[in-house]
Amino acid sequence: MHASEKAVGYFNQGYNCAQATAAAFADSMGLDEQTVLRVMAGFGAGMGGLRETCGAVSAMVFVAGALAGNLPPKDTTAKKALYDRVKQMVRAFDDKHGTTQCGELLRTATCAAMPDPSERTRDYYAKRPCARFVATAAELIATTLR
Repeated sequence: MHASEKAVGYFNQGYNCAQATAAAFADSMGLDEQTVLRVMAGFGAGMGGLRETCGAVSAMVFVAGALAGNLPPKDTTAKKALYDRVKQMVRAFDDKHGTTQCGELLRTATCAAMPDPSERTRDYYAKRPCARFVATAAELIATTLR
């Protein structure tokens, strides 16, 4: 199963965009699924319902950092390499979807950007564009951080 399919599968189970995207890479990061789901829980809905940075984008940054390992604090070369990978993924997401902001992504899809979690129903999944964003983020992680 491709990472994007796995991430969308988590999203369709009810996990938020950040959880779904990051959990698809739990094994690669050497972390157990439940830890990743717990750590990423607050990043959903654009950081706790603020509708700021998309949770899938936040997850890309989390996974990049987790895979880069423990960088020595003075290793600016390693930090630059990590930051360059993050910039590459974030820019690619923005190029594909027009923004990295949760609220803007939802408004573009004519979805209400509510601050509180929505009940996950058939209608929710039919209207929400979030599975596309999760798939994009997972694909970018898989291709950028191989």
